[in-house]
Amino acid sequence: MKQVIVVNQSLKLPKGKLAVQVAHAAVGAFIRASHKAQVDWLEVGMPKVVVQVLDVGELLRVLALATEKAIPVILIEDAGRTVVPEGTITCLGLGPAPDEEIDQITRELKLL
Repeated sequence: MKQVIVVNQSLKLPKGKLAVQVAHAAVGAFIRASHKAQVDWLEVGMPKVVVQVLDVGELLRVLALATEKAIPVILIEDAGRTVVPEGTITCLGLGPAPDEEIDQITRELKLL
């Protein structure tokens, strides 16, 4: 079991802003997962991986694949209070879900 956060690297977010967006994705995806997936993930230490895509188009492609495979997923759009305009797509949270299911979608993505 693991969670993968996919970051829209085209935004070149400052480290603090990036950390907050990744946290939103991790919590949001966790909430969307089944209770069993939540418990299983907590029991194995909440493993997470943060990867990057070059632009929002790639991020939306990953979203479509995750949705098709019924992996818990959340698209994070910024509220626009600080660095980027409202509605800017910053990242995507996947899982928790079995490693092999998430890896089918994200194994080719580069670590952040």
